[in-house]
Amino acid sequence: MSLIPRGSFYDMDKFFDDFWSPMRRESTFTGDFFAPRVDVKELDNQYQISAELPGVKKEDVSVTLDEGILTIEAECKDETKEEKGGKIIRQERRYGKYSRSFNLGGDVKEKDIKATFKDGILTVSAPKVAPAVPEQRRIEVK
Repeated sequence: MSLIPRGSFYDMDKFFDDFWSPMRRESTFTGDFFAPRVDVKELDNQYQISAELPGVKKEDVSVTLDEGILTIEAECKDETKEEKGGKIIRQERRYGKYSRSFNLGGDVKEKDIKATFKDGILTVSAPKVAPAVPEQRRIEVK
């Protein structure tokens, strides 16, 4: 499984294009999307990807698999409230779309991938394919 995210630091073309961009250094914002922060863990029988999606509701999360590419997408909508007796001076909470993709490669059981969402954390479990055990056989000498 190649868990280097698509569009990551190791994507050298994007790295050189975006190296001097101030947004690149201060945030995980890429284009029109925020890239959620993730933890990737390899266990004996599966890979786990945990994505941080603060302020996102379960129904606004989408996990898709297309030709071996796992994509996590979510949207956090801006809460527009009338402010009475003051104005917002600084707003650091993020609103908008989150998107992150991973190339799963060929060593996972794609049909058995499962996702759970709890307390703003999306956890995707991708079971590993059992490694093929080389078969030893005796060849008759004639």
